[in-house]
Formats: sequence, structure tokens, C-alpha cells
Amino acid sequence: MQKMQILILAAGLGKRMGDQQLPKALVSVKDRPIISYLLDSISQANVSPAPVIVIGRQADLVRSTLGSDYTYIFQQEQLGTGHAVMTAKPALLGLAENIMVLYCDMPLLKPESITRLTQAHLGAKTVMTMATVEVDDFESWRSGFYDFGRIERDENNKVRRIVEKKDATKTQLLIKEVNPGYYCFAADWLWQNLEKLENNNAAKEYYLTDLLQLAFDQGQEVATIKIEPQEALGVNTTEQLNLLDSFL
Repeated sequence: MQKMQILILAAGLGKRMGDQQLPKALVSVKDRPIISYLLDSISQANVSPAPVIVIGRQADLVRSTLGSDYTYIFQQEQLGTGHAVMTAKPALLGLAENIMVLYCDMPLLKPESITRLTQAHLGAKTVMTMATVEVDDFESWRSGFYDFGRIERDENNKVRRIVEKKDATKTQLLIKEVNPGYYCFAADWLWQNLEKLENNNAAKEYYLTDLLQLAFDQGQEVATIKIEPQEALGVNTTEQLNLLDSFL
């Protein structure tokens, strides 16, 4: 069994970027599909065999564009990040001891950070390891991070919980360490706890971030590494797409 398998969530559409049908993974940045930058970084990091990619609408277009080097998992309905990983479970079960989850629309993640996240997780032997981002402020190109969940730490500097923006107090909103959503999981723990996710929210979706709370409730320690803020920039709007274009 391999030590690490990378799973890329890529089933979303680029609806808010001017194209109602094009998969977000294939949205063009500097004349390249946005996912191709991440695929290059994963290849250079060399911590996992070829990634497994969860795809949705226009699945055939994604497959034909990216080629046959990858394993593709089809997500019929897009019911949240947690549901996407659930969809991949049958293909990943028994394949690897650990699973890293990344997103197709974050092209600035460096190979070195993928390696560091892997090494931190394998070294800590925790059920979950996550990357975090710390910013000086939420101004200029960093304004998008204001909507990210805040990292609360205890007196020993261990992650205590993630507070989503909608649930945060004014004091918590001042916290400048945020959660970009890059995770490594111990596979056995992941598969056991995915089933405990609930969709009791307005969107009726299953969120991967809820696994953090499950880990905390079980008394499990969550390890972290910090990455540069630019590496967590993603794409949900045309403005964010233009911003990424300026960094690449």
C-alpha cells in the first residue's frame, strides 16, 4: 500500500467566471487550463502516484483535455466537498495509508508546500494535517481571505477549532490565520468519519471542514504547516481570475 495518494476535487463549473458550462478545472489562465498548474506542482513534488481527480459535468471534456495519465471519479451530483471525497472512497479504499485533498482552482500551490504537507503529516502521525495561511491584513489582493475560516489555537499553540466567518465574533474576525482547505488525512480515520458528516446547512451540502470538528470532538490532535498566502488564492469570480493571472 502506498504512503500517500493525492485527490483533486474538480467537479465544479466556472459559472461565475463568465462561462456557464465550462468546468472550473478547464478555465483558462494564461492560455492553460487552471488545473494544469496544480498537476505540474504535484508531479514535481513526487510524493504520490498520479492524482485521482473527481469530475462532474462535462466529464468527457475534462478527460479528453487532461489525458489518460489520471484516474477519474465521476460525481453525479455536486453536494459539497465532503460528498466529493465520499464519491471517491470506493476507488481509494485500500489504495493508500494517507489521502491529501487539493482543489483544481488553486494553481499557485508550490511543489515544496505539497512536499512539506506530506512530510509534516507522516512525521506527526496525526489523523489530520492542514495547511494554514497567515496574512498581515485583509486588504488589496488579500481581501478574499476575509471570507475564510479563522484558526483558533490554544495556549500550547495547537489548533483548537476553525471558526467560519458567518459564525465568528468581531474579535474572532480579527484573527489573521485562516484555513485554505488543504488537508492530509490518515485514510482509515477518513473513511470511518466521512460517514458522520451531515448536511444540516442552508446548502444541504456535506463539508470537508466538518471533519475538523469531528477530530477535535474525539480529542485528536490536528497538525499544521503554514504556506504563503499567494499559494491559497483560488478562483470563484472573474476578478479573482484576473488576480491569479497577475501572479502566474
